[in-house]
Amino acid sequence: MRKEYDFSKARPNPYAGKPKKQITIRIDEETVEFFKKRAEETGISYQNLINLYLRDCAAKSKHLSVSWN
Repeated sequence: MRKEYDFSKARPNPYAGKPKKQITIRIDEETVEFFKKRAEETGISYQNLINLYLRDCAAKSKHLSVSWN
């Protein structure tokens, strides 16, 4: 390693994501297992998969159809 590095021509990383906010959320066990299985298949952590899915829903303004019978 060098003692000093020149960052005068450095650019921000265009691939760096937006900061994430840590929250507490209750998700049923079956749903967590579903995303954990997908995580094994894709190599993406299950938490990131859940985030990607929710982000996609928000971007597409998806609405959940809920009926109480």
